Amino acid sequence: MRIPLLFLSLRWLLVGSLLLLGLMQPPAAIAQQTQRSRQALEKEKKQNIEKMNQIRTVLKQTASEKQVSMGQLKALDQQIQTQSRQIGLLNKDLQLTESEIAELRQASRALTRDLEKLKDEYGSMVYAADKRRQQVNPLGFLFASDNFNQLVARYRYLRQYSDARQSQVRQMNNVQTMLQGKQQTTQRKRQQQRGTLVVKMSETKKLELLKVEKNQVVKALGQKETELRTELAESRRAVSQLESMITRIIAREARERAEREARERAERERIERVARLEAARKAAERKKAEAAVAAAEKAGEKPNPADVAKVERPADPEPAPPKPDERRNNNLNDEETALASSFASSRARLPWPVGRGFVSDHFGRRPHAVLKGIYVENQGVDIQTNAGEGVRSVYDGIVQDVANMPGMNNVVAIQHGNYFTVYAKLRSVSVRVGQRVKARETIGTVATDKNGVSEIQFQIWKEFTKLNPESWLAPR
Repeated sequence: MRIPLLFLSLRWLLVGSLLLLGLMQPPAAIAQQTQRSRQALEKEKKQNIEKMNQIRTVLKQTASEKQVSMGQLKALDQQIQTQSRQIGLLNKDLQLTESEIAELRQASRALTRDLEKLKDEYGSMVYAADKRRQQVNPLGFLFASDNFNQLVARYRYLRQYSDARQSQVRQMNNVQTMLQGKQQTTQRKRQQQRGTLVVKMSETKKLELLKVEKNQVVKALGQKETELRTELAESRRAVSQLESMITRIIAREARERAEREARERAERERIERVARLEAARKAAERKKAEAAVAAAEKAGEKPNPADVAKVERPADPEPAPPKPDERRNNNLNDEETALASSFASSRARLPWPVGRGFVSDHFGRRPHAVLKGIYVENQGVDIQTNAGEGVRSVYDGIVQDVANMPGMNNVVAIQHGNYFTVYAKLRSVSVRVGQRVKARETIGTVATDKNGVSEIQFQIWKEFTKLNPESWLAPR
């Protein structure tokens, strides 16, 4: 009878250990993946809500004007996009919560089965122990020992068996606590899910209202076709003038770099030519000295010490040809090359030119939002922001031009090696040509047009190639 009872005790100790280690719970890898998904989703939702609030603030300013405008329409478009995105994120939230609830249910079912098994087998254990006590009195079992060592062994056995039963009770309590925790978490998740559904319904209603408002604005703008075409023509002239200005700046910088390179190359060639002439002169003197020393030795005379010194002096090495300089493809000097390389490595990490705002018009060519059959092309991005917002340089550089032109207000162009950033539609400018600026340094303030739209035009060029600024700015 001793061996089965001892075996049963050790068996329950093993089962209890497995439960406490959490082997009855969902795999840790799945739980970690779910946690990471939840954290990423919450971060994305928070960022999108911040963007929605910024757009809502800007839209409130433009909508306060009596006349509808293209700026108001662009803000509404962005608001609809972010609102739709928020609904999509809420759908992801619901799906993720459902997945979390399913995992919790699975864990609860497993714990329930384990608890039932523990209770059944514990009952069998108690029954067997009671039956054993009826057959053998514990004290009689101890005092029936043949010697002291056997007495100690029997006492340890009884103590171990008692401890195993107490451990079994603790393990059942632990499993019961774990099960209650899973059930409470499931209940909280259900409440969160219901709350998310309510929020989703509210956001969906807001989206529908935004779409209705957009249709009203489009209809109102459609009745101002002549005015829109006039504004479009003026905008195209301003864009053309801005492009010409930037092209002139880049061409001027390229020309100045080429002229500087030509001067530096001429100076290098002059130095190399002088070095070759000096080397040739020294070689001729050495050759003459060698001939004089040889003639004196042949005549049995003592050579001139000056000639001997020239002969014994080591010959100067031939001037090494200049190493090819890879910079010469674009004529950048060391400082400009380092700055251009640093700027290029900051792609997708550049700070925004305004602290708050959103892209209201994207890079590239697309149909006009109101005028049928008309296409517009943006050589950078338009960023709507709050009135009076400060405009900042996105990177270290040198101000190459500050200008004022119709339709673009004040314009600042900053050079970063062979990259250029352009900031247009500024109300005021606080930098001058030739000034060195740092990243995030304020260079002016945004202008607000007659329709109440505060918007800057931001461009990035590499030499004469226009780049999409959105792929360079840090995600927002």
